[in-house]
Amino acid sequence: MNRSSRHTLVVLRSAVALLFASAFLSRCASMMVPTGGPKDSLPPVIVNMTPDNFATDRPTVNHQKIYIEFDEYVQLKDQQKEFFTSPQMKKKPTLSIRGKGVVIQLRDTLEPNTTYALNFGSALRDNNEGNPLYSMRYVFSTGPEIDSMILSGYTADGYKADSVSRTFIWFFPADSVEDVPEYDSTIFKYKPAVIARAENNGIFIAQNLKPIPYRVYAVQDKNDNQLYEPGADQVGFLEGTYNPAELPDFAMWYDSLRGYVSAEPQLYLRMFTDRAFRRQLLSQTERPLQHKAMLYFSAPHPQIDSIRFDSIPKGGFIVDPQTVGRDTLAIWFTVPSAELPDTIRGSVTYFKHDSVNELQRVTEPLKLSWRFIETKEQEREREKNERERRKAEEAGEEWVEPEKPNPFNVKLSLSGEVNPEEHLVADFDYPLARLDSAALLLTVTMPDNSVSDVPVHFVRDTAMLRRWYVRAPWKTGGTYTLTMPAGTFTDIAGFTNDSIVGKYTVLDPEKFAVVKINVRAPEGRRYIIQLLDGNGALKQERRDVVSGPVQFNFVPAGNIKFRIIEDTNGNGKWDTGDVVLRRQPERAEFFFNDSGEDTFSTKANWEIEFEMDMSRIFAPVTMQSLSRLLDERELQRLRREEEKKAKEGPQNNGGNRTPSQQSGGMGGFGGMSSAGRMLNSM
Repeated sequence: MNRSSRHTLVVLRSAVALLFASAFLSRCASMMVPTGGPKDSLPPVIVNMTPDNFATDRPTVNHQKIYIEFDEYVQLKDQQKEFFTSPQMKKKPTLSIRGKGVVIQLRDTLEPNTTYALNFGSALRDNNEGNPLYSMRYVFSTGPEIDSMILSGYTADGYKADSVSRTFIWFFPADSVEDVPEYDSTIFKYKPAVIARAENNGIFIAQNLKPIPYRVYAVQDKNDNQLYEPGADQVGFLEGTYNPAELPDFAMWYDSLRGYVSAEPQLYLRMFTDRAFRRQLLSQTERPLQHKAMLYFSAPHPQIDSIRFDSIPKGGFIVDPQTVGRDTLAIWFTVPSAELPDTIRGSVTYFKHDSVNELQRVTEPLKLSWRFIETKEQEREREKNERERRKAEEAGEEWVEPEKPNPFNVKLSLSGEVNPEEHLVADFDYPLARLDSAALLLTVTMPDNSVSDVPVHFVRDTAMLRRWYVRAPWKTGGTYTLTMPAGTFTDIAGFTNDSIVGKYTVLDPEKFAVVKINVRAPEGRRYIIQLLDGNGALKQERRDVVSGPVQFNFVPAGNIKFRIIEDTNGNGKWDTGDVVLRRQPERAEFFFNDSGEDTFSTKANWEIEFEMDMSRIFAPVTMQSLSRLLDERELQRLRREEEKKAKEGPQNNGGNRTPSQQSGGMGGFGGMSSAGRMLNSM
């Protein structure tokens, strides 16, 4: 350790000592409050550590014990989730309460010349009121020095652009892991040398780093197993390496509202859910309906070469993907019911993973059996009809079997208001085999009772086989009647519809707002603009956005936000990242106006305009720009809290804490400032 590093360490330890002293004095003064006074809201205060915190040259043998004593009785809560070590130990230490303190039993042989940190999170609390001692850390080294470098960062959801809390940040010394350009296996093959965790606001402060380059990753770790599980845990990574000794200074402060230390972020990790690796194979087949079979694959996007059936001609079936990942396929048989055998045999040729996870072309047999199985309701109806038939025959009367319900089904709203931009949606149980468009009739009745025909078209969705749209030149001011006579539709099972009649009106644009956006975008770039409501729910979106005007009609009155996606591959959707291929997720940012506001009010019959400069919105992220963004969000959060408090009225919060009194929650925190670096463009 060089002289400046030693000096920094001394300063940091002194700062911690002063914080402990102020916390202890504040706590002692509050202990004299008479019975019936304000509720105790202070965390426990450390009075002794054995061995001392920041001890060096500790032995590497296991079965070591550490005792931390407090000024009052304490309890442990959620220690499995809150407590972790940096670096990770093979056997996690055990924690137990003894007297007014906690005993930490180390169960692992430690690495030589290594700085260890025991991070308690909010697991330690006073016994009476459960006030947590936030961010308590016990640090020691098995070598002669404590690694003392510090850096900060921020973890955010790559799509929602909001904080991801309680994320673990893993630091790998760059010279200790392989660097293969084609793929990145670091978080699968190696253990991190240093582990930090983000607080609820997404900010993390990594301590006890060396002045060396690190590769940095973030893992959400939902299962609290210190392992990254693709498809379950969110993950984030930084390109390149980061040396805390080469990063610029950053500010830290105690957040008295949240109860923990916060900081200006130096690093920015955009989290995403990576695809989970699953071996590709045909896992299950079934034939739930006479005209429908299902093929279930164990991994998304199966590469299917061909599907054939012995008794079904090549054009006698339709393959219909059922999920976004296309791992479930429906096969619809289009031949008449009388020609469908109870068991259909055939084969599917596709690419399957072999024992070494290589995709190989294979052909597997298919055996799709179906038999009619009565439902309880059908059984009761059949037994009822049999009783009535026997009764009629015994009486010498003619019995006529009741007409069975029509099995044809379509999900189509038959009343309500039509959005002229979205039209009507019809979802059929089976793919259609015939549509008599000439039989469709759409009329409009005006307020003066005049009736006129309106041209109407049924248009099939390009991606969903059984979804159709009813399109017409909808206009306000009249009542529309859509008539679909019996036999207009025939599906592949041979079922036809009974007469269907729907009545509709059209949304009145004067009851809604119009949002106009003037977009300035770099040449060749495409974007997606999503209009969200005040709760963040997606209401409308515009794809393939380039420079020029964009308009949202029929926007309900209330609060709105905008999320903009940088559609780098132009496929019209947000694409997640891939940690193995080192591909970051597409950037998604919320729109802020010049006043730092991201939520805007609309009213009925309003027209509101915005200017969106995509170069500004998607400018390279820097430490300064990220700090400004977080400051703006924090101001909005505080403003919303104040508005909420004003609505709720004054409340008695009991004893109030000052920042100096709360500083006892910083036990073991190693300093108030350190080094950082300008963020790379993300």
